[in-house]
Amino acid sequence: MATGRASAPGAALACGLGLALLTGPLAAGCAGSGTTGGTAARSSPATHTGAPSPRTTSPGELCTRVVAYWSRRQLKDDTVGDYQEMGLSDGQYDILRDVVHAARAELGRGHRGAADRLIDRKAREGCAQWYRTGGPGKGPWH
Repeated sequence: MATGRASAPGAALACGLGLALLTGPLAAGCAGSGTTGGTAARSSPATHTGAPSPRTTSPGELCTRVVAYWSRRQLKDDTVGDYQEMGLSDGQYDILRDVVHAARAELGRGHRGAADRLIDRKAREGCAQWYRTGGPGKGPWH
């Protein structure tokens, strides 16, 4: 019994130092200190919860989304100003101008749905081509 009591202050000190130095899940392991067979000692850090892994958005995908968004806004004459105010690079703005030009031609023929599909397709193609050739590597705004 005396042995169990002697280790408890040491565990409490280690846990106190751990809490002072660590935050988050690592400090949570101190909850079982001083007890026999605590859940922290038995749980596996590699336990799979069944939740999907987070997914990141590729630069090309992000480019496609912003170009399509601002293309639709420009077709409605609902934009905020120049390309920098839209948060676009010079290269993305070049793609946007091509997309909007083609979409306006489609709208002129009376094809609203076709114009919308064309925006998505041309933004995706333009961004894919831009990133295939290096993307924004030619200065801060290209």
